[in-house]
Amino acid sequence: MEVLLAISGPLVVLGIWEFLSRTEIIDPRFWPPPTSLFDTLWEQIKSGALWTNVRISMTRVFLGFLIAAVPGVMLGLAMGLYWPLRVFLMPVATALYAIPKLAVLPLVLIVFGATESAKLAIIVVSIFFLIVLNTMAGVQQIDSVYLDVSRNMGASRWKIFSTVAWPGALPSILTGFRLALGFGLLVIVGAEFLDGNKREPNGIGWYIIRSWQLFQIDDLFVGLLVVGLLAWVLNVALDVIERQLLPWQRHDS
Repeated sequence: MEVLLAISGPLVVLGIWEFLSRTEIIDPRFWPPPTSLFDTLWEQIKSGALWTNVRISMTRVFLGFLIAAVPGVMLGLAMGLYWPLRVFLMPVATALYAIPKLAVLPLVLIVFGATESAKLAIIVVSIFFLIVLNTMAGVQQIDSVYLDVSRNMGASRWKIFSTVAWPGALPSILTGFRLALGFGLLVIVGAEFLDGNKREPNGIGWYIIRSWQLFQIDDLFVGLLVVGLLAWVLNVALDVIERQLLPWQRHDS
């Protein structure tokens, strides 16, 4: 039942789009029917171009995520456990989190130049405080009794980190990871738009902007649909991981 509901929503949207385009209620030159995109998708898959661009983008997303996740979780745990650190860093964390991340891209380009490091940096900047704040919130939701008992039993700070704060905050940490990966994908696609003048494949964002420049509407929509599919796959993968790590959590079925 869950799988049926999960796929029915996208199918309904695609069906409405197909109907509106076929009946020319919307202009099929700019909104081609979804069924007409299959040939373009298959050609891009056969040529390997689509896979190359997807691989480049996802490599950047995962590398940026790994760079941000470990220190982000550690800082979030520390902020959740120790109120002086939380009070000290919260104004900085909330201010930087609120800044639109693509607005930071010009500064990143000034510092790193138009390099691979700049793309990784914009991902890290975009998701770091998202992970920090979700982790901190997870620690604050832990029943204080568990923390008091661990302290009264003489647990070291590392023991409190590893046996109370980490497992107690894990649901919120995984929620932060889910949001971070989706946001990282969004940001890298935007950052790759800057590479539109390059001729070699350089990510799914490059693929989309090149399709726009060459007015290849079918290719453009294929790129957009692939981005949506990637976001969905990441969400499903993290849902599976969450079910394995947190079997006691309630999941809709």
